[in-house]
Amino acid sequence: MQRVIGLSQQANFSLSALIEDYLTMNYQLKLEQIDKLKAWLDGFRPLEPTIVAELKKLYDVRFTYNSNAIEGNTLTQSETELVLTKGITVGGKTLDEHLEVIGHKEAIDYIESLAQRDMEINEWEIKQIHNLILRKINPDEAGRYRPLDVMAAGTNYRYPPHYLLSQLMGDFAIWLNSDSALRLHPLEYAAIAHYRFVSIHPFRDGNGRTARLLMNLLLIRAGYPIVVINNQVRNDYINALAYGQQNQDDLSQLYGLIFDAAINSLVQVLRLLVTASSSRGKGEVFYREITDFLGDGE
Repeated sequence: MQRVIGLSQQANFSLSALIEDYLTMNYQLKLEQIDKLKAWLDGFRPLEPTIVAELKKLYDVRFTYNSNAIEGNTLTQSETELVLTKGITVGGKTLDEHLEVIGHKEAIDYIESLAQRDMEINEWEIKQIHNLILRKINPDEAGRYRPLDVMAAGTNYRYPPHYLLSQLMGDFAIWLNSDSALRLHPLEYAAIAHYRFVSIHPFRDGNGRTARLLMNLLLIRAGYPIVVINNQVRNDYINALAYGQQNQDDLSQLYGLIFDAAINSLVQVLRLLVTASSSRGKGEVFYREITDFLGDGE
């Protein structure tokens, strides 16, 4: 503490630069952690069909519950699972809340199918994601850009006017498929795409869910498991988006949340793979490096 205070009083010292260097270093450390986890995961590929099915069942529920809960859906995770797996109607919950669950699951199926195709992601695909989310609840708005201007709730940030949406989304699609975007680290690419889409806010409702689905489409295509923004960090997540919008697109807070969520997903998938009998003979790099680490700790 005293050292930092002393340094801050020196004429040639910049606390802002120090903080920026610290954030950059930790930002790179998280990407290195993600790269290591991803390399370990790749060592277990190809995944057995039973493992793929188990992961899909797990993340269909987890992703759907958290993404809808962030937007105010009151179904619990266990209730979301009942709706998806048993088709059960939960007493005391609205029809729209049930339909949001079904629509989100259909949108997950859609992005997973898109991820298997070697094709560009353009406006049509993004509109289709949104259409699947909303068509059972609000078919008139599903897949259609908003016809009015809106502001971000709780802030003074004004989203772009509605008459610019077609141009902005066209530009967004061009960036999404550009060499400069595709050269980014997959987590950076997905996070920026999420932020840019949300900041355009092309639809009246469903922008957050569409952004998180789009983000995961890009990650699945790059070989990552679905990354779930947990409802428990809802306020931090909303604040991270607002911080970027109010501070010249500073995504440091958003990166932190998304990178942590990616690490969590990778660790959970590895935990399942390591304990599966079908994984025998795979993951040699993981077992060797973990064993070496355990040896170093003795």
